[in-house]
Amino acid sequence: MKAAAILPSRNESATISAVTAAVDTALGNVPTVIVNADSSDTPTAIKNFAATGTRAKKVPLAGLTRGKGTQILAAAHRPELADAEVVLIADTDTRNPDPGVYAALLDHVRAGAALAIADYPRHWDEANLTHHLARPLIAATTGHDVPQPLAGDLALSHQALAAVLCAVEALPQELSECVNGYGIDAFLLLTAAAIGPLASVRIDRPKEHAGSFPHLPAIYHQAVPVLLHLTATRTPPPVPPGGETTVYRVSHRAIESARLQTMLTALESLGQHSDGYDEHPWPQPAVDAWHAVRSGVPAVEAARRLWPHYLRRVADWLTTGEHAAPRQRAGILATAHARLHTAVLTAAGARR
Repeated sequence: MKAAAILPSRNESATISAVTAAVDTALGNVPTVIVNADSSDTPTAIKNFAATGTRAKKVPLAGLTRGKGTQILAAAHRPELADAEVVLIADTDTRNPDPGVYAALLDHVRAGAALAIADYPRHWDEANLTHHLARPLIAATTGHDVPQPLAGDLALSHQALAAVLCAVEALPQELSECVNGYGIDAFLLLTAAAIGPLASVRIDRPKEHAGSFPHLPAIYHQAVPVLLHLTATRTPPPVPPGGETTVYRVSHRAIESARLQTMLTALESLGQHSDGYDEHPWPQPAVDAWHAVRSGVPAVEAARRLWPHYLRRVADWLTTGEHAAPRQRAGILATAHARLHTAVLTAAGARR
């Protein structure tokens, strides 16, 4: 079975060689190809990719327009991937790439999954978009509770990738621009979910990678419209019988007070929360945004309205989480997860 890998990179010359070598090990001895889709400002990453010894054929794509989705889609259209039965996408800012993780993702797709994605614990101050919005909203609206739905390490079946390339052509312009950026992660997962089963590969240690907090506005405004648009068409499943508790794995680490205050100041500078915030505590504003899209509001506009509420949620979480024990943090997230599902069902019922 032919396999392929896509490595989107941007100024990641320090890690591209290690990720390339780990991916090559995971691909094994079957006919394979690795495409490095690079949008770096310098040729260093492409040079390091070319210099890394592999069994797989290597295809360097340099000078691409910056944007994670643009890079992935450019690689996915390459003729070298046309007959690949499984395609791995690896996050090139990973500082501890593990061939075993990549191999497990490939194996799950070979066993029948439309998409397999890494599930690693996240430090409590990270993954705010995942924990507060993406995971619970996807679970509540589709029935797929994927612990890390925006993880950068995943594998797709040939059928799922073909569906992605078809679906992206039908997107409205403003959503297409989101998918060309950080919205690609949600788009891949939610498109694959309509094709076949999803699988998560559990990893016991946190992923070591470049921090995403500095890019929070771009990540939010590119990912959230895609999340809202694609989940708004789904019929929410009922709450699981017996009130089963959702498990969140939140890894502890100490955060210096000065650093935490810097993060809180940055959040405050990004926008003020709307009047009436305390009257509609999280996750109700997220459900309201989802319901608005179901009622005809453009997803980009709904995401814009939600933005100040999201900033307040992250600030509240960082403030509360600083003094909470790891088990308490996981419990807070699980409770919000259940509340969002219940609110989604209420909103969906109101529409009928």
